[in-house]
Amino acid sequence: MKEMQAIVETTFDTVYLILVIAIGIRMIRQSRGEKQYYLFGVMAVVLGLGDAFHLVPRAVALCTTGLENFPAALGIGKFITSITMTIFYILLYFVWRVRYKVREHRGLTAGIFGLSALRILLCLFPQNAWTSSQAPLAWGIYRNIPFTILGVIIICLFYQKAGETQDRPFRFMWLTIVLSFGFYLPVVLFADRIPVIGMLMIPKTCAYVWTVWIGYQAMKGAYHEETH
Repeated sequence: MKEMQAIVETTFDTVYLILVIAIGIRMIRQSRGEKQYYLFGVMAVVLGLGDAFHLVPRAVALCTTGLENFPAALGIGKFITSITMTIFYILLYFVWRVRYKVREHRGLTAGIFGLSALRILLCLFPQNAWTSSQAPLAWGIYRNIPFTILGVIIICLFYQKAGETQDRPFRFMWLTIVLSFGFYLPVVLFADRIPVIGMLMIPKTCAYVWTVWIGYQAMKGAYHEETH
């Protein structure tokens, strides 16, 4: 069973990391000065590289002596991923501003940065015990409160603007974020007590791939229209 888990997870994670980083680099190189697509490319690379800090040690652990023998490496990777995911949503917010030509809402921008700063600050507290195999659940909840609020704001922004502007390429962007949080939060709350819930990280990852794919397809569609 453990060998099968190691093969399936490692294969899935390898494909995921290569895919999102490759798409991100492609978007950066082919953005043609379009800020929204350049930002989306950077966002995809940040997502892939950030997740690699957690997924690579996890793959090594699964393929060798087991997760229980790599608490420090896995914890540090989880810490780095927590920071990079926060940056991911800041970049996605600016994709929203650029795509929909939003010029005002300084209070909203301040709120986005404030929630992000609070999330990162909470991640820095030693009480998180990142390198311990017995990290406290309470701090997992604390640091995810501002992160969840940030996600809800981004969901509402894309849902509202995509509807108002009849933005077909981005019509499901809000849904990808809903799904990513819907699969992620149960893992935070229950995975330590019910390990099988950790499997929800696979559909969560698929939701992020969908997010990146939406941006890439939008870029391809926009440039295709320009040449016809």
